[in-house]
Amino acid sequence: MAVPLHERGVAAGIELSPAMVAQLRKKADDAAILVVLGDMATTVAAGNYSLVYLVFNTISNLLTQAEQVSCFRNAARHLVPGGRFVIELSVPDLRKLPPGQKAVVWQAEPGYIGLDTYDVVRQHVVSHHFKFGEGRQSRVFRTPHRYIRPAELDLMAQLAGFELESRHADWVGSEFTAESRSHVSVYRIPLERQAQRQKTGASAVKLATWDSG
Repeated sequence: MAVPLHERGVAAGIELSPAMVAQLRKKADDAAILVVLGDMATTVAAGNYSLVYLVFNTISNLLTQAEQVSCFRNAARHLVPGGRFVIELSVPDLRKLPPGQKAVVWQAEPGYIGLDTYDVVRQHVVSHHFKFGEGRQSRVFRTPHRYIRPAELDLMAQLAGFELESRHADWVGSEFTAESRSHVSVYRIPLERQAQRQKTGASAVKLATWDSG
């Protein structure tokens, strides 16, 4: 979804269906909010932007390292020099996973159980959400992810030409520590890239916007 803000930015990785887009169009037309459905690692929308953001673990919906690297590169080649790529991502809680155990319960309360199952070879985790009513039936839905450690995320950014500007444990700026369960990382395209573009005669940038499952 491309959003024409004063500091032009894009919200990437928002899961939209055609029906949801039709509902959105009842409130805002394409001139107000540009919507593009596609893959966050490859989809392109017209425009120059200074901000791209992926929130609530969206990048982990890409299930291979190659796709995640491609996502970084897609964002980088469409950001203006000095532009920022903001990622909110959970930290894999592998310290709770003893040898030989593949599942960790991360929340248990009346009517709900949440647990994660890990494949540490492929860095895959599936979150299982069980909801119980008053009867004997239950509902379950599952969400697969490829988890990324902060150091690996930084390397992906470096490969795409970013530099890490800041990292905090949350949106209010709390310090990121070894105990943090998530982080908000801000990556920046160096301003020096403008000089490189002028030297090589590169054409105007375009912004990739995406939808992920």
